[in-house]
Amino acid sequence: MSMNTRLPDNHFTNQVVSEILIGLRDGLTRFSGPSRVGVIYRLTVDDDYFVCDPAGLLRGHETKIRAAFLDDNNNPVSIHHYLLDTHYSRIDRVEDLELDGIICVGGQSGPVPYQMWFTDHHPEILSTGPTQRWLEHAALRFSHDAANEQELYSGISGRFLREYATHAVHDHILHELKRANSARTDDTFSIYQILGGILAISRTREELKSPHGELAFILPDHIDSIDFLARFHEAERPQLDNHKHVRKLLQAVQKFRNRLVSDGRRILGIARGRIDQFHLTADFQGLYGFLRVNDQSICSFADGAYSSATHQAKLFQVEEALLDYEMDSSIRSSLFHIISSIVHYGETENFGCAVVLDLNEPITHIAGQNLQQPLDLERSNLLDLACDLARVDGALQIGSDRKLHRFACLFDGPAIANEDRARGARYNSALRFTACHPNTVIIVVSADRPVSVIRNGYEHMNMVSTTDCSAKIVPEKLQDWLSSVE
Repeated sequence: MSMNTRLPDNHFTNQVVSEILIGLRDGLTRFSGPSRVGVIYRLTVDDDYFVCDPAGLLRGHETKIRAAFLDDNNNPVSIHHYLLDTHYSRIDRVEDLELDGIICVGGQSGPVPYQMWFTDHHPEILSTGPTQRWLEHAALRFSHDAANEQELYSGISGRFLREYATHAVHDHILHELKRANSARTDDTFSIYQILGGILAISRTREELKSPHGELAFILPDHIDSIDFLARFHEAERPQLDNHKHVRKLLQAVQKFRNRLVSDGRRILGIARGRIDQFHLTADFQGLYGFLRVNDQSICSFADGAYSSATHQAKLFQVEEALLDYEMDSSIRSSLFHIISSIVHYGETENFGCAVVLDLNEPITHIAGQNLQQPLDLERSNLLDLACDLARVDGALQIGSDRKLHRFACLFDGPAIANEDRARGARYNSALRFTACHPNTVIIVVSADRPVSVIRNGYEHMNMVSTTDCSAKIVPEKLQDWLSSVE
């Protein structure tokens, strides 16, 4: 059978594309937050280009897409299929379309002359690298499925892409290792073993405390270049898979910028200072941590999984909320600084709290601990006091005058339809309160969840829609898709 076998019929093509897109969407959403996906492909050199864009990711880029794929007569541009009859696994990258706000990866293979996969470029993610590797694997799965007869189709592509997070991190590390032209990887430097060890250590408690400290992984060939402060006896080096032992050793490098050093199998000792050779670093910071390649963060880890999260409050919703109210820009900037300081203090100290930003004149009366004289939060010492008062059960109430009027505030209201019973009382009370009190914004900081910004009875979130629309995931001719908005 020729390697250029195209997918047998439109029904099967649609099934393959739909399953890959759904798996890709679900996996990337878990890794980076709500994510849209799309694809443009061509199955033979004389066929039409097809597009599948179920959530409108590519809308707004029609002009650039038309110029890339259609000529002046609205016919598909020709491409040279130089990989004809090659194995499906050989996929040569094609030029990035460079669409604003979108990550895209495309390639050419024997079974598929052209394919380009797309997803949202979330500006707050640590690195686009793992996402790019994810899209590369989507291209590989599509090429594989296109090379097989319908009877041999396993339907595994979508399911595998849904669970691809650790593999994406692995593939990106391997990608960077090859780029660095470092020594070969072999059984003595298993990236999968390292990634599994990091997650296991991050879940290991010592006296009920989560781990802090750095653990660096060095290729065995580069160990002699490390300036060790202390090197463990060769016969007594702890094994990486002895997670409890490694967790105990991390206590020795919590301060003074020291780090444990491993060759991927054992803990070799303690070092300090710059590492010039290729290396990985797991930076444990309690409930979460960060994975770096050559000092560049590529992802984080928490709750036994890798993600692109920065684990810092994304307070742009607060900025957007403040812009909706008429006030001097200096007041707006000062309020944002005050709220950010309190929120980040709660995050750093790992405690939950809530802040009521009350922009009413006069401010709303809330049951709580009244202050005889409101605290001027533009004074740094009083802002520090407000940060500590946030530890007290209840909420801080801050007015447009940049003063703290009450703390330990309790708020409630009538039940509303969009309450989330999976969240705590602090969150749902905030929904109720803002639903019946206009001009209030409540920022909820949970010890184990991202920061929530709530007003008018709703949490302000990433507005990307990822509604399960599998029934609508049907490819269409690119010309038809473009003409539908003209």
